Amino acid sequence: MTNISDAFLRFSCIITTLLLLMLSNVAADQIDSDPVMRSGYGRELLLRGEFEKGIEQLREAYLLFPLNATFKRNLAEAYAAYGHQHFKQKRYEQADENFIKAQELYSEEAAYALLRGICNYNLKKYDVARYELERAKNINKESAEVLYYLGLVQFDSDNRQQAIELLEQALKLSPERKEIVKLLAKSRKENAVESSMDRGHSSRFDLTYDSGVDTTFALAILDVLESAANFIGTELGLFPEARVPVGIYKRADYKTVTDSPDWSGGFYDGKIRLPFGDLAEITPSIRGILYHEYAHVVVFELTRGNCPLWLNEGVAEMFGRMQYNRNIPEFGRAARSGNFIDFKNLEANFNSFSPSNAALAYQQSYAIVNYMAKSFGWHRIRQILAGLGRGLSFDEAITSALKDYNLTYASLLGEWRTSVENEMKGK
Repeated sequence: MTNISDAFLRFSCIITTLLLLMLSNVAADQIDSDPVMRSGYGRELLLRGEFEKGIEQLREAYLLFPLNATFKRNLAEAYAAYGHQHFKQKRYEQADENFIKAQELYSEEAAYALLRGICNYNLKKYDVARYELERAKNINKESAEVLYYLGLVQFDSDNRQQAIELLEQALKLSPERKEIVKLLAKSRKENAVESSMDRGHSSRFDLTYDSGVDTTFALAILDVLESAANFIGTELGLFPEARVPVGIYKRADYKTVTDSPDWSGGFYDGKIRLPFGDLAEITPSIRGILYHEYAHVVVFELTRGNCPLWLNEGVAEMFGRMQYNRNIPEFGRAARSGNFIDFKNLEANFNSFSPSNAALAYQQSYAIVNYMAKSFGWHRIRQILAGLGRGLSFDEAITSALKDYNLTYASLLGEWRTSVENEMKGK
């Protein structure tokens, strides 16, 4: 997930620097009959955070005098500001609705096309994002922001060479932008590995695979992923609209592209990446990995990327273990000694862990999600994921989904630990 664009911050500044009209002594009927007062009152409401009421006042002022450039601009900026507010809360559909309204007032405004492009990129509606960003680029060819996001869309839709060309242009305009430098380096590295790869596709997936990989095996992986999509989509209630890119690499190339530790068996960063280049048969273990990695696709979409890693991995482990279950010896040792990894250390990244600690991290994540599913039901886990997708913090999402149980993040962890201790006493 990319950081919020400077364009959004600029629109915040526009709203916060609007002149206030102090109307505390003005009668309501005077406001209703005077478009200038309506407009001023509308702007005051925006500054209070009452966007819907403020927009209604600004809209009424504009409808009274549709040729007034100030009323028109105020309304467009109000829609953009409300869209920005939704965007910050990861409500991308609502954000886009407001950007569309701003764009209807100023169809040739590059900033509004840019905002729509960024919004639809986050919705993984790459065709819409590409169209809007191309519009913005045609209006303002010297915008590093537009070129960066257009490059990002091309990168995530597996058009590496086009992404490189756009990012190189963006870097010339803004050589200090770290995110441009980082994405350009990543694009070049992946393009060097993947440019000679073979390709395939299925109804939901676009596949690139090493030229040495058996084609029958590569297509069999797509078949398993299609099954995973049907099953996991039904269980979690989401079938992503965007096609999902998949790459099959030899182990050395996989490590080059993902920079992942040696113990990694799969990776999802917007593309499912698999180190299966030297394999030729779908085993139960491989089925488990494929279901695990596809679960990340759905969890990411449900939560808009706003998910602690242990929950993400725990859900993925649940689905993977439905295909191929394995013993959890590291978890057993930790349970007997009481030496679990602090969940705060499991919220972001497992890559720095040793192989044994990584195994415990996955097993511990699985154990608590399994406990949650058994104790509260899958529908509660779906509610937690949906709450995270609405921009709630994890504690807020837990509190909301488990309000019948009066649980918070901390008390959920406490109850889980107690259940593990009780289980160990019973053995």
